[in-house]
Amino acid sequence: MDHIILIGFMGAGKTAVGKRLARQMDLTFVDTDDMIEEQQGRSISDIFAKNGEAYFRSLETEVLCQLLDSKERCVISVGGGLPVQKQNWPVLRELGTVVYLEAEIDTLLSRLKYDTKRPKLQGGNLKEKIETLMEQRKDIYVKTADLRVTTDNREFHQILQEIMEKTAGYCKM
Repeated sequence: MDHIILIGFMGAGKTAVGKRLARQMDLTFVDTDDMIEEQQGRSISDIFAKNGEAYFRSLETEVLCQLLDSKERCVISVGGGLPVQKQNWPVLRELGTVVYLEAEIDTLLSRLKYDTKRPKLQGGNLKEKIETLMEQRKDIYVKTADLRVTTDNREFHQILQEIMEKTAGYCKM
């Protein structure tokens, strides 16, 4: 199955772009964080607080593997830290075309400044947290992705058009 998998930092637009892309392409939209919350019956923040990051990362891998059984093509948005886990790389590749939604630090800061739900951004200097995490993750995002699409200062229709054009020429079916 050649799903379209959206990876990238928190606030890069994975969910917002993913929902619109799925509608535009008449596909199902799947968010791995939503799957985890539904299956666990609690929020990501609660999982982090009560069970820790390692447990949450294991849940991410579980839901990613569950998607291998999907019979219909989907647009899949994954959590920002999911690609950092090496065990997820072959699963992402098997699922389909991996698109890295890329955004500059200032764009991410603007989009995330009022967000209180993301455990990795809680407490302290938000810009420093974003910079530190981005430094740790950017090379992994680039290495994991088949395609890169910038979301800075762009309208949704421009981003969607670019993804559809690039994935049409990159299908792994």
